[in-house]
Amino acid sequence: MRHFLTLKDFSKEELLEMIALAQKIKAQTKRKEFVPYMERQTLGMIFEKSSTRTRVSFETGIYQLGGVGLFLSSNDIQLGRGEPMKDTSRVISRMVDMVMIRTFEQSKLEEFAHYSKVPVINGLTDSYHPVQLMTDYLTMIEFGKADNPVCAYVGDGNNMTHSWLMLAAKMGFELRVATPEGYECDPAVVEDALAIAKESGAKITFGNDPVEAVKGCDVVTTDTWVSMGQEAEKEIRLKAFAGYMVDEAMMSHAKDDAIFLHCLPAYRGYEVSEETFEKHSETIFSEAENRLHAQKGIMVWLDAHRNDS
Repeated sequence: MRHFLTLKDFSKEELLEMIALAQKIKAQTKRKEFVPYMERQTLGMIFEKSSTRTRVSFETGIYQLGGVGLFLSSNDIQLGRGEPMKDTSRVISRMVDMVMIRTFEQSKLEEFAHYSKVPVINGLTDSYHPVQLMTDYLTMIEFGKADNPVCAYVGDGNNMTHSWLMLAAKMGFELRVATPEGYECDPAVVEDALAIAKESGAKITFGNDPVEAVKGCDVVTTDTWVSMGQEAEKEIRLKAFAGYMVDEAMMSHAKDDAIFLHCLPAYRGYEVSEETFEKHSETIFSEAENRLHAQKGIMVWLDAHRNDS
């Protein structure tokens, strides 16, 4: 049984297989050829964190693959009333064919997967957002930025940064991370990523100067400074992140044809300027659409490998 909990669990070749499937299925979808790769299968979608893109993309995706999505919020199931995660897993995984979970702690996701009889997909945790990084890499390919790119992540050392570390480490490209002091990445995640990078040849560096990170880059990316559950820290965070907004002045240090990526929602005037967001809106909204297609590739791949030892 293979689960999709973090990019760390897959080889470069396996991740590229998923991307190739996503490209194939996207092309078929654009031709209105809806191949029932997962005919009559049910995707259970458990949400402890609310979402726009995750719900719409997974529900639409499983439908286009010939199956059906079942939305389960923590307010609607016993999980929200104190049932142990392992019991919820043992019940739900006997009734559906695959599960996607969007939750807080990575440990809860891992516990669910441990007891599950079906593949489990990480729709986002506080530690990782791997489906988004598969989306970002698909977008980089489409915009001609996946061939030995130099990428810069500017902002909070959060789940998105952790996932960028894993993508760079697995794919073997250069990633420069710039975070304010006190908002660096989890040291354990950094250690894992650097260990993988030694094997792949990836170059990963860390610093506190966003301009230095962006210089000569092919891809610049960021994320919200105030994630779900951090609202009480907003004013403190806004002061700490002063100077980290990706605007045209910062982008001028990247390559002339550099692209800007954002997983959304974007807060203009904070992590990105209105001008920069709109200038790169085609890339950003292509990236948003690619959540649908990348996740279909992941689901079909997991379905094909559900009997792997």
